[in-house]
Amino acid sequence: MNVSEIIAFLGGEAPLVQVEITGIQGSSPREIGAVMFVSAAHMAGTIGGGQLEYMALDEARKLLKSRNLSSVMDVPLGPEIGQCCGGRVEVTLTVMDDQARTAAKARAAQDAANWPEVYVLGAGHVGRALAAQFQHLPVVCHLVDSRAEELDLSQADVAKCLTPLPESVVRAAPKGSAFVVLTHDHALDFLLASEALARGDAAYVGMIGSATKRTKFASFAKTQETVRAQDLVCPIGGASAGDKRPEVIAAFVVAEVLAALAVTTRETALTL
Repeated sequence: MNVSEIIAFLGGEAPLVQVEITGIQGSSPREIGAVMFVSAAHMAGTIGGGQLEYMALDEARKLLKSRNLSSVMDVPLGPEIGQCCGGRVEVTLTVMDDQARTAAKARAAQDAANWPEVYVLGAGHVGRALAAQFQHLPVVCHLVDSRAEELDLSQADVAKCLTPLPESVVRAAPKGSAFVVLTHDHALDFLLASEALARGDAAYVGMIGSATKRTKFASFAKTQETVRAQDLVCPIGGASAGDKRPEVIAAFVVAEVLAALAVTTRETALTL
């Protein structure tokens, strides 16, 4: 489920139990604070799947049938339950009242508001494949192009931006954004990559192309005082081992972007 679906689930009429990881010893499938919400027939969110989650689902539904309002599970993640994490997890289950539902909806909305922004600059085959994958991840994806017909081919649930000046979108993006440049025009690619690099605050700047294209961009960058060509990822999705299918390239690029965003998030947290 995406955030809007979780908020809708929380706003329904069915009684719900909040299932939250509140303690960890050793390894665990999710972190403290991970939550899922359980009704008699459905669920939203996850605490890591596997046998732990099945046990928590069963306990939550038992709680819904009882007169109790809360319970706590202390679960060793070992051979006894068919998991091999080797740690121990405390799970707190609470029947949700209206106040708890309102608070959970607010937390979900706030989490989504803090998601990093990813700009896919070019809605060709690879750009559309990227949007199709980013729509399922905790980022705000923008698919940007000057060609309406290409944007219309994307069925992804992402923000779509039709503009004759994509460089203005790059300039207006929030600090810490990621930029993937793959337009239909090499000169435009160079312009947009330069704009993204010149910001100095991007989490990731990648440009589709070959080693030759990277060399040409490095020469171009020497004429731009604020552009550090060494910060550009090109070719993108290098680990794809030469597989040129758009969906495969997109999968490896998504991994690159998420890894870069994770580093930026950690560095930001250390400075707070």
